[in-house]
Amino acid sequence: MVTIGMVAFPTESAKEMGKCFMTLPAFPPFLTRKGPYFGSTLGMGIKTISIFEYDASKKAEADEFLGNYYATFIGVPGYTYSLETWFEVSEAFKMIGLA
Repeated sequence: MVTIGMVAFPTESAKEMGKCFMTLPAFPPFLTRKGPYFGSTLGMGIKTISIFEYDASKKAEADEFLGNYYATFIGVPGYTYSLETWFEVSEAFKMIGLA
């Protein structure tokens, strides 16, 4: 199971975002992060994407940790984020009774 975290913020907020990023807690051992990867769009600012992998049995713990993780940046001007959970085929089949 994975959760994909996407962030956007204006370039003017980059230093403040960087300062917040340096204060983030360590990840729990059950959670693996790929990224963050950075991109930008002229006139829209900076975007990041991270992929967090974990066992489905840890979903509640992952949700709590990631919610608090992304809340760290609340208050930075222009900051927005989204968290989406994505399932492997076998997990999705279990959810609809096909496994």
